[in-house]
Amino acid sequence: MKKLYECICNAEVLIARSFLVIMVVLIFGAGIARLIAHPINWAIDVATCLFAWACFLCADIAFRKNKLMSVEVVTNLLPEKGRKACRMINYLILLVFLSYLIISGTWLSYVSRARAFQGIPEFSFSWVTMSLPIGSALLLITTVLKIRAELKGATSGN
Repeated sequence: MKKLYECICNAEVLIARSFLVIMVVLIFGAGIARLIAHPINWAIDVATCLFAWACFLCADIAFRKNKLMSVEVVTNLLPEKGRKACRMINYLILLVFLSYLIISGTWLSYVSRARAFQGIPEFSFSWVTMSLPIGSALLLITTVLKIRAELKGATSGN
């Protein structure tokens, strides 16, 4: 199971990097094409779709590596038990919120399946909205693993 999770994490990093590079190439290419009077109208729309996916994938990568911004002015004044309690409360809030996002994001993807994204025919809006439940599921897995590590006594090092 650990090997499968590592493969998923590696694939997530590869996909996020690829999406970010493709976004930059598309936007730069669209700008150059517009400059020479041959605009690529769909490029910004595709970059927007990739951006939605990259946001969730990069959020999970950053969360997993403890690279998210955190304000620790108050928690640093607490003893270690107090800091651990704050982390656990945060993780539990995240569990509830991410569970809600998975459910509502799946529903949103289902109801928007017939809608075209930005008027692009044959490209369903569901491809964009599926970034919400899938990204939330990845973040939920990371949260559960952080809770497990916290309960085992390993520090999460926010």
